[in-house]
Parts: sequence; structure tokens; C-alpha cells
Amino acid sequence: MALASAEYPFLNLMWTMLVFFLWVAWFWLLFVAFGDLFRRTDVSGWAKAGWTVLLILLPFLGILLYLVTQGRHLLERQRAREAASATTGAAQIAEARRLLAEGVIDDAEYQALKRKALAR
Repeated sequence: MALASAEYPFLNLMWTMLVFFLWVAWFWLLFVAFGDLFRRTDVSGWAKAGWTVLLILLPFLGILLYLVTQGRHLLERQRAREAASATTGAAQIAEARRLLAEGVIDDAEYQALKRKALAR
């Protein structure tokens, strides 16, 4: 056991852990950038293609540029998408309640539609 720790000192272990953490964080930022980019409706297809090429060919610089230039409103866009999703779920439940009141669906179907809308 002492041999293993002598061959791989504690500082090397900490350095490896730091590099691994930064690698995981970079992948997370890459997924956030791609997710935000392809959900946006205010960006043209050519701009999306350009950002994609930049993010793939120059990954570290591409992520930094995306966050600096587009990241200012990233949280606002995310909150708007979440609010729209919640509104959609409420509208689906209201529609299911209307169908239940009209007798088009039974209570079991209403509960299934309600669960499906709440799962989103």
C-alpha cells in the first residue's frame, strides 16, 4: 500500500482530480451551450451552424465566446422556456377537465392525462 502512494504522490492525485473536474465542467458547459443554441428561435440556421462549427473545431475558445456573447440572457431564456412549459401543462389539464365535464372521457382517462401533463 505504501508503494502505491509513493509512486503517485498526493499532489499528483489532486492535480488529476482537478483536471477531471474541469473536463466534466467543460462538457457540462458544452451541453448547456448546444441546448441553448438549438432551442433559440431568434437565431438563424446559418448562425446556429456557425456556432456549432466553432464549438466543435475550437471547443474551449468556442465555449468562452458563446458564454461572453450570448450568456447574458441565457438564464432569462431558460426561465421563459420553463414558464411556457408550465403554462402548456396547465392548459392540457384544463382541456382534460373540460373533456371530463362534457363526458367525452372518463375519470381514469382524465387522471392519466393529468399525470402526463404534470410529468412535463
